Amino acid sequence: MTSSSLSPANAAYRTTVLAGDYWAHTIRRGQTFRIVDLEGNQAADTLFLDAANPENRYSASDTIRHQGALYLTTGTQLMSTEGDILLTITADTCGRHDTLGGACSRESNTMRYAHEKEFMHACRDSFIRGAQECGCELGKRDITCNINFFMNVPVTPDGQLTFADGLSAPGKYVELRAERDVICIISNCPQLNNPCNAYNPTPIEVLIWNS
Repeated sequence: MTSSSLSPANAAYRTTVLAGDYWAHTIRRGQTFRIVDLEGNQAADTLFLDAANPENRYSASDTIRHQGALYLTTGTQLMSTEGDILLTITADTCGRHDTLGGACSRESNTMRYAHEKEFMHACRDSFIRGAQECGCELGKRDITCNINFFMNVPVTPDGQLTFADGLSAPGKYVELRAERDVICIISNCPQLNNPCNAYNPTPIEVLIWNS
């Protein structure tokens, strides 16, 4: 666990993202970006794309290979599909963030839980809304690998993924330094069918500090 010395009172930008809502913003090189789990056990599904070339985007497989570990925490460099470092995690008071489980969708809700779950709002819907409104001309094809901040997805000894109760708590946060200009799109996960949000989605807070 690594705490930050940055004070929210000095942040250049600060907003709350409601449960199930989305947020899209460009984070400039050198800025520090924090996501706060305000009430605990809330998954913040997040996409990162190179602002200068959105086809150069976050890569889960390259990040895992680069750091030699499955879970993301302080010191992890988030790698792009073209081998660039997009951001570095500089503080983390939660200690568990998933990048294997992907984002929920209405289709996956139907396959995993029940046919009648198809109508339920899902992260992929929020990502599409964020992509449409970020002013970056992004679409469905730009929604690829994501990070599930605060989400606990243990990998079993036989290689299976499980959705487990979160390890986060009210006020836990993760902080990242942008190594280049990046577009960030967050879906504050609305999932109600597994314990990633403790079956009760809650708000998160986003803060940005200038370098």
